[in-house]
Order: sequence, then structure tokens, then C-alpha cells
Amino acid sequence: MPIPDYEMLIDGAWRPAEAGGRIVVENPANENPIATVPAGQAADAEAALAAAAAAQPSWAATPPIERAAYLHDLADAILHETEHLARTLTEEQGKPLHEARGEVGAAANFIRYAAEAARRLQGDIFPSDSPREQLWIQRVPYGVVAAMIAWNFPLALIGRKCGPALVTGNTLVLLSHCDTPLTVLEFGKLVQEVGLPPGVINLVTGRGREIGEALVRSPRTDMVTLTGSVRAGREVYAAAAENITTIRLELGGKAPFIILEDADIEQAAEAAVTTRFANCGQVCTCNERMYVHADIYEDFMDEFVGRVEQLRVGDPFTDVHLGPKVNRPEVEKLERLVDGALAGGAKVITGGRRLREGAFERGHWYEPTVLTHTQPDMAIMREEIFGPIVPVVRVRDFEEALALANDSEYGLSAYLYTRDMRRLMRTVDELHFGEIYVNRGIGELVQGFHHGYRRSGLGGEDGIYGIEGYLQKKTLYVNYS
Repeated sequence: MPIPDYEMLIDGAWRPAEAGGRIVVENPANENPIATVPAGQAADAEAALAAAAAAQPSWAATPPIERAAYLHDLADAILHETEHLARTLTEEQGKPLHEARGEVGAAANFIRYAAEAARRLQGDIFPSDSPREQLWIQRVPYGVVAAMIAWNFPLALIGRKCGPALVTGNTLVLLSHCDTPLTVLEFGKLVQEVGLPPGVINLVTGRGREIGEALVRSPRTDMVTLTGSVRAGREVYAAAAENITTIRLELGGKAPFIILEDADIEQAAEAAVTTRFANCGQVCTCNERMYVHADIYEDFMDEFVGRVEQLRVGDPFTDVHLGPKVNRPEVEKLERLVDGALAGGAKVITGGRRLREGAFERGHWYEPTVLTHTQPDMAIMREEIFGPIVPVVRVRDFEEALALANDSEYGLSAYLYTRDMRRLMRTVDELHFGEIYVNRGIGELVQGFHHGYRRSGLGGEDGIYGIEGYLQKKTLYVNYS
């Protein structure tokens, strides 16, 4: 049976890459080809940007409440297609179907929240130093936004970016990751269904170093927003410098998960498992390294490891907790990190190997893994794992936990389990991460602000501050004497 050939959505029409190339998309659970998409290049980037630029003035002139009406319709359409979108997402990305359904809902929530902000886009008026004069500061759209999204949450990331970009009057060119373009293109069908004007949302496919670089370097691009790796962020940062283009970068994380001696052990263990192994550990805010107080270490590890050993790995369309990793290089990275840690003296408590036999003969599988006896200078403690592996470290006290947690090039998210308000307040001042979850597991809210420090990125997304990121300021001195 032939596999489907998708096209790109540019200026309201489906079209192939100008050069005619194709990319094969595989199912990570069995490595079977499931579709092809265009291998877009610079000419396709320019066509999409030109369409977005042509559509932007009339879109910006549309009252925000009317722009929001399109977004509400788009959120409704997404929810109506929940099962189809979820199954497409599971097939191309590998996450369990129940998680994929949750991602569809998250995408709709992001878009809905942005739409609800339509009547709250505001500026400021300040008194002037001169008589009969006012100082106005307006917030206006940037214009054309180029958005690039990662493969771990392709549909949710669309919602996170397109909602704020569109409600504020920008138009959008969105580049999906070449591992997971299909859900994005299925979303494009809904864009047409709800009648968004041509050029307001354009969806392109291809490899980042070809079409992605062209999007960033083009003088038509007024703003770039990326969710991706630190490597990709550096490349975007450098390419955007040519035109001094505004950028927003949401990059990697290395979240510490701190459990102190006064924590609720069962609650902390449950959250630690969910926060590490959701989406096969492929979440930028995942629990990447654990610091457990010595007084409860043994009891906590008994509870935690017991829960990890109950996790089921397998066909993501069945009742499992973990599906495959997204591609071969990703699972090979896990092997390298674990082998390096073991060579340095680390010990495997459970898991610790790539699955290759029986039902796992094809695909990209790795066991849920817990390591101990790791050292701070090991790669597995420094690099983002982005997979179902977690190192656990015994700490003497809160001070040691803080020092080890902050010893990182990343600064996206962190977790703390304690009932001591004094230590919680110290965390506000001394734990240097953009998001801190206290006595709870993973899952930011649409009204929060998702942002990181250090190499975890620039700017941020979600909530009122995320929406403001898609607006620039225009100052007017209005003299009426």
C-alpha cells in the first residue's frame, strides 16, 4: 500500500517544494515509512515569508476580537479532531496514545488562552514634562514571525506559538521538525477549514540547515521563535544577527529534582516517576537529576525504584507508559551517556540497556533506568539526557542540594519537595531556574510563564508575559497645544 505524500501550506494552498525533493517520515516504533513531506529549501522559505508579509497588514488591521474568533474556531476544530490528531502524533513521534490525546487538548488550550487575551492587549499613557502633551506607549505586532518547533510536542508547540502570534496581529511561517511534520500538516487542514485568510499561517517542511536557516536570515522575517536544542539555538542566534532580528529561544533543560528529609515520600516518588518518564523522558522540563536527602534516601529509593520497575514499555497504541525514542541518534546518545557513567563508577539500579529483541527488534527502545554513584563531572550529570534515564545522588543537606542543582549550564526548570517554608523562601532567592515546581510534578499552566536562564534560552512563552513577547513598543509624544 503506498504511503501518503503531504505538501506544504503556503498562501492558503498546498504545494510541493520548488526543487521537488522529499523527506521520508518513519514510525519510531518499527522504523516503517509512513509518509513523505517536501524537502523545502530557501526558495520555499521566501515564498512562505512573502505570503506572510503580504497578509500581515490586513491581519493587523483586523480588530483583535475578530482575530480571536478565528482562534476559538481553530481550538474547536482541534478538539473535534482529537482522535485523528492523536493517532497521527503517536504514529510519527512514538508517545503513548493517551499522552497524545492530552497533547491535543494542550494545543487547544494554548490557542484558547491567547484568544481570550484579545481584549487585554494594552498600552500605557504617561504624563509629559511639557504642557498640553501626552506620552503614549503602544504595543504593536512585529510583523512576520518565523517559528521553529521541536519534535517532542509538535502539536502543543504549534498552539503555544500560533495563538499568541496571531492574536497580537502577526502572521506566521512555521517550520516543523523533519521527524514529526505530519501532525503539523494535519493541523494545516484545520487552518483551511476555519477559513483563516491565506498567508496568515504558512506551514513549511524541510531540514533546519536548509529551509530553517533561510527563514532566520531573510530580511522579511521580523521575529524568530524557536523551541529546540541548545545547538539549534546557537545557530539561530548567529543567523539572526545578520539582520539584528528579534529572537525568542526556548532551549534545553537539566532539571534538578530535590527531595528533602521532611518530604512526603510517596508523593515525591510518584511525581519523580511521572516527571522523568512522561513522553519517554523527552520533555525539556523533565526530572533530569535527583538529589535525595541522606535521612530518607533508602526509604525513598525503595518507593521510587519499585514504581519505576512497574513501568510498561511497548507499542504506544496499547496500554503502556513508555513508547520508543523518536529516532536512532537519540537512543544511541542514551547508550553513550550510560556507558560513560558506568565507566566512571556509576551503578545501574534498574534498567540500563537498549531493547533490541522480540517485540523490540525494530524501533528505538530503551529501558526505564535508574543510576546511582554518579559524579558531578560526568556527562550524564552535565548534558541533557532527554530519555528514560535518571541519576540519583544522596546529599547531606539542603545547602549541598542547592549547590549541586545550580551547578549547571542550564536553567529552565527545577523541583523541590519540602514542607519547610524557610527553605522554600530560600529557594526563591537561591535556586537559579526560570520555573520551580514545589511539592508537585511536571506540567506548566497556560497562564504561567515558561522561560529559562543561562543556556536554556531567551525570552519565554505562555501567559500574559508570553503574549507580550509577540508585541513591540511604539512611543508617541502627542502635543495638542
